[in-house]
Amino acid sequence: MERMQVPIRPLTRESFRPYGDVIQVAESRHYTINQGWAERYVDVASLDLLQDDGKPNVGIVRAEARPMPLRIKLMERHPKSSQLFIPLAPRPFLVLVAAPGELRPENITAFRTMAGQGVNYGRGVWHHPLIALDQSTDFLVVDRHAKDENCDEVSLEHFDLWVGEF
Repeated sequence: MERMQVPIRPLTRESFRPYGDVIQVAESRHYTINQGWAERYVDVASLDLLQDDGKPNVGIVRAEARPMPLRIKLMERHPKSSQLFIPLAPRPFLVLVAAPGELRPENITAFRTMAGQGVNYGRGVWHHPLIALDQSTDFLVVDRHAKDENCDEVSLEHFDLWVGEF
């Protein structure tokens, strides 16, 4: 089995556009509120949560730091909704994604966020479960809550696929 390594790129709005939204204050539309004491940043993500009686769900996920390099053993997608993650502390994290459709390991792309960035995966976008770097990190999560299933997982155990430096 040949080892494949996924290169890590910096996360920008343009590079992530095929997979969803980058959540960040920089370059976001905003206006002053609260008698000039605050700025409100608007339309930072396109939420897609309502299919088949889905409802918005706001929660917190604590992700433990993963050692690098990391073997990529699975990817998942949510065919009925988007899924948003914002770290609650200014910490970078790693994002692995692939376009909707048939998952091919060679099409997986890795991004390293900057402190202050979050992501909103579009409907059906393949992604790896949260990858905290260096230390445990809490994430605000906005996703779909419903009685039906909305998560497909694909095992990549039969590939020797890695991300990070050896």
